[in-house]
Amino acid sequence: MTTTMMNCDGLSAGYGRGRACVRDVGFELRPGEIMAVLGPNGAGKTTLLITLAGLLTPLAGTVELDGVRIKPGSARTASKAGIVLVPDDRALFTGLTVTENLRLARRPGGTTIAEVIDYFPLLGERLDVSAGLLSGGEQQMLAIGRAFMQAPKVLLIDELSMGLAPVIVESLLPVIRRFVDERQVAAVLVEQHVHMALTVADRALVLRHGEVTTTGAAADLAASPEVLERAYLGHAAGTDSVVY
Repeated sequence: MTTTMMNCDGLSAGYGRGRACVRDVGFELRPGEIMAVLGPNGAGKTTLLITLAGLLTPLAGTVELDGVRIKPGSARTASKAGIVLVPDDRALFTGLTVTENLRLARRPGGTTIAEVIDYFPLLGERLDVSAGLLSGGEQQMLAIGRAFMQAPKVLLIDELSMGLAPVIVESLLPVIRRFVDERQVAAVLVEQHVHMALTVADRALVLRHGEVTTTGAAADLAASPEVLERAYLGHAAGTDSVVY
């Protein structure tokens, strides 16, 4: 029987006066599995990720890693347990070089700098360059490589494509797939480019107005665009659209 890596049960979260913008979210993640979290802007995707990472105290529900409950609202506990977040702003030390950024992130059991370069060969040519001088794509490679250095059990990636051309995103997503497969970690991927996300994910969860509207195998959802449209937009589609 496959071991559950992360179990999220009945998770609700929000900001100020107990107002929930994510309600009753539940899922299980297994080693070697990627779950794409999809949904329109304002659906609660980032709120879900930062709650899983311990940066926001949940209003209800639990998060477990390897069967051990993670202390609510404790980023330190979540990080020590192996939950590693790549935020949408990348949070690099822009005045430090690529090498220095990677060295600061290193934990026992994490990748080496040489292994990061194997995943992202372009970084090998930029090791002595300040992170602030990198292109957007190179900065994202560095942010992800830094997460690899932290020996994640569960990798949380928020808006991988933020500010990047689709061709760059297409080159990054297979690296995530490769890392998850080789290291047998689990990953939660928040992404606006639905088709790209479903190409590398095993499962997907769609949030709308903070609630789960649909879950399923990524391949099944990719083959049923009408199901995704309904999950995103409900019966009254309005002016939004699903980005394929």
